[in-house]
Amino acid sequence: MTATATRVLVLNSGSSSVKYQLLDMHLGTRLAVGLVERIGVGAPPARGGESSRLAHTPLATGGAKRETEGAIADHEAALKAVAAELAADGLGLDSPELAAIGHRVVHGGLKFTEPTVIDDAVLKEIERLVPVAPLHNPANITGIRTARALRPDLPQVAVFDTAFHTTMPEYAARYAIDVETADAHRIRRYGFHGTSHAYVSRKTAALLGKDPSEVNVIVLHLGNGASASAVAGGRCVDTSMGLTPLEGLVMGTRSGDIDPAVTFHLKRVAGMSEDDVDVLLNKKSGLIGLCGDNDMREIRRRIDEGDERARLAFDIYIHRLKKYIGAYSAVLGRVDAVAFTAGVGENAAPVREAAVAGLEEMGLAVDASLNAVRSDEPRLISPEYARVAVAVVPTDEELEIAQQTYALVSA
Repeated sequence: MTATATRVLVLNSGSSSVKYQLLDMHLGTRLAVGLVERIGVGAPPARGGESSRLAHTPLATGGAKRETEGAIADHEAALKAVAAELAADGLGLDSPELAAIGHRVVHGGLKFTEPTVIDDAVLKEIERLVPVAPLHNPANITGIRTARALRPDLPQVAVFDTAFHTTMPEYAARYAIDVETADAHRIRRYGFHGTSHAYVSRKTAALLGKDPSEVNVIVLHLGNGASASAVAGGRCVDTSMGLTPLEGLVMGTRSGDIDPAVTFHLKRVAGMSEDDVDVLLNKKSGLIGLCGDNDMREIRRRIDEGDERARLAFDIYIHRLKKYIGAYSAVLGRVDAVAFTAGVGENAAPVREAAVAGLEEMGLAVDASLNAVRSDEPRLISPEYARVAVAVVPTDEELEIAQQTYALVSA
C-alpha cells in the first residue's frame, strides 16, 4: 500500500442489492455513497412494475444525487455500474488512492474473530458457512468474487457481523442440546449486527467520557432486524440473536424468541412444510405478522387513531425489549448505560420512552424533553439524577468496516 492510498470502498452485498460507500481515512470524510437495488429485475416495463435502480451521491464534489433505472442483470453488472459512477466523479476503482475494499460478511462462524484479508482459502471457508447463513453469505460471496475480479491486485477484507460476539463465554453461546450433535453441525449462538454493537458500545463509552474497558453497556440495535447485546468492558458477553438472526427481539418481519415446538405443531396440525414455516417465522411474523405493518411510524399513527391491533403489536414489541434489558442487567451485574441505535432506536422516541418506563428501580429513566430532540449526534436522554445513562447513538457500520479494513491493510 502506498502512502497516498488512503481510500476504502465499503461494499454490503445483499441478495438483490449492493450498498456502498467510499471513504477517505486520512481526511475522515465520505467521498461517495450509493445503493443498487432490485438487481436482476430488468428494464423498466411500459406500465407499472419495478426495475433495477442505482442511486449515487458524489459527496466529494458536492454534486446532487444521480438516479438511474434500467436492466442490471447481476452483481457483476451492478459493481461495474458503481465503478462507472465513481469514475465519473474522478473516484474510479483504478485510482492509486484506493487502499482496499472492505466487505460486510454476515457469518464468520468461530474461525473468523477479526477482520481478515480475503484469499481463496478464506473465501472457501465463508462458503462452508452458507448452511448456517443461507440468506446472507451467498450474496456476500458474490460481491467478493465480483470485486476481486474487478481489482485482483487490491487487498479485499472481510469484516464479519459475528466477530464481535465471539468473546461470549461458552455458557452464553451454547444451546442446551446434545454436545456431539451441536458440534457436528456447528449449532451454537453466534449473534449478528456485530459491527454496529462494537461501534455503538465504544461511542457510548466516549459519550460518558470513559474508556470502553471501564463501561458496561446494553446496546439495543432496533431496525427492521433487531438485536440486543450485553457488553462488559468493551467485550460482548451475551447477545440476543443466535444460530441465525431469527432469535431474540420482536423484529419487523421476524418472530424473535419462540417455543421451538411451534414448528413441529405447525407441521403436524397445519400441514406446513419446512419452507412454509421458514417463510412464516422470517418474513410473515414480528410486527408485520401482528398488525400488518413493520414501519414503526405507521404503527404509532394507527395507535393514535385507536387501532387496538397496532397497540397490541407495540406492547408485545416493548415487552420483549424490557425482558432483555432486565436479563442483561442481571448478566452484567452493573449497567452504566443503555444505548439505542439503528432506524427505530435512533428515531422512535415513543419506543425509547416505553422501553424504560417502570424501570426506575433499576436506575433507568428518560427525560421527555431530551428524548423528543431529533439529532444525528450521540446524546444522552436520561435526567441527571438517573443512575444508568440512557443514550441515543447513531450507528455507522460502514465507517466501522472502513476503519477495521484500513487498520488491517495499513499494518
